[in-house]
Amino acid sequence: MPLSSGAYTGTGQYFVRFRVGTPARPFLLVADTGSDLTWVKCHRHDHDAPAPGYGYAAPASNDSSTSSLSAAAASSSSHARVFRPDRSRTWAPIPCSSDTCTASLPFSLAACPTPGSPCAYDYRYKDGSAARGTVGTDSATIALSGRGAKKKQRQAKLRGVVLGCTTSYTGDSFLASDGVLSLGYSNISFASRAAARFGGRFSYCLVDHLAPRNATSYLTFGPNPAVSSSPPSKTACAGGGSPAAAPPGPGGARQTPLLLDHRMRPFYAVTVNGISVDGELLRIPRLVWDVAKGGGAILDSGTSLTVLVSPAYRAVVAALNKKLAGLPRVTMDPFDYCYNWTSPSTGEDLTVAMPELAVHFAGSARLQPPAKSYVIDAAPGVKCIGLQEGEWPGVSVIGNILQQEHLWEFDLKNRRLRFKRSRCTQ
Repeated sequence: MPLSSGAYTGTGQYFVRFRVGTPARPFLLVADTGSDLTWVKCHRHDHDAPAPGYGYAAPASNDSSTSSLSAAAASSSSHARVFRPDRSRTWAPIPCSSDTCTASLPFSLAACPTPGSPCAYDYRYKDGSAARGTVGTDSATIALSGRGAKKKQRQAKLRGVVLGCTTSYTGDSFLASDGVLSLGYSNISFASRAAARFGGRFSYCLVDHLAPRNATSYLTFGPNPAVSSSPPSKTACAGGGSPAAAPPGPGGARQTPLLLDHRMRPFYAVTVNGISVDGELLRIPRLVWDVAKGGGAILDSGTSLTVLVSPAYRAVVAALNKKLAGLPRVTMDPFDYCYNWTSPSTGEDLTVAMPELAVHFAGSARLQPPAKSYVIDAAPGVKCIGLQEGEWPGVSVIGNILQQEHLWEFDLKNRRLRFKRSRCTQ
């Protein structure tokens, strides 16, 4: 599935093209490894609508996160691309009285006017945004790698995909997209459903977050030859207590255990052993990275800036700031450390030796992002340390900017995370 940066819309999200329904219709969805509900902006007939009172009254039940954006209300009825369940031959509403609604969907609402009424949801995100509507199942159409007869693109249908029909939402991050593609670890997420059919794994490569909209990479289901050592067990779908880590994979790919911890669902957790700047390991308490002690770290493609809990954040920004001490400081929200990068004599960007940041995962796997992923361009002539401080105790989040220009493979079957540097567009 084609994947591109949403920077052109003013959001910090990555968008994936998703085709759903019969006949299949295309939608542009936020690729979110922190979500377990796939939903699209939707228009329903009145008799399918939930009873009055559904919506804001539900408690926040989901811990998924999107980028930190101000909330704004909008109605899907004004959006050009909306899903119409009555026009899809494969749409099947889930009744509110069903076990699926009451037991399998943690975000469903308790209200059930009649046994046959549709299962309603109020899906909340950590940044305050939300999506409300009813849930059903439908078919997703996906492209397969390779070509068929007469060089035609081969396709397959995934039937029974859990799909939210969202009729109202809040959050700026949803204004430019048609919904969210759930890539989280959950028995109802699209990622788990598709990975189960295609080799138990999926991968994505995030282009530079400031790349133009035509710079496209892919979200792929099935073993990715660039990072996987095992042969594909099924045709890869593309279109656009933990085991010990094994040696690096093909082409210099690193790997570390993927922690599919029930306490962290639907997020993918990893074990961080430490963070270094210019090769010097920083003094960060180990319990910061320990899930059992209220810490831990997750990867989240739906969060833009990396969030480090206070003890880690303070150590990292102090070390980076020390290396950039020769630059004049400027103030720019929401960042704590910003610098004037413009030469007063020439007006050009200064040539500054960038400190090298590395995140050390279990199994000797190191993430060494390009400097632009943590000292980011915030305005003309201004760069900022692109990290945010999170509350402690709490979980640190490796956001999509720190993940950019890397290929990431989530091997759910073998519980491994593999990654390697890549420009993503080649």
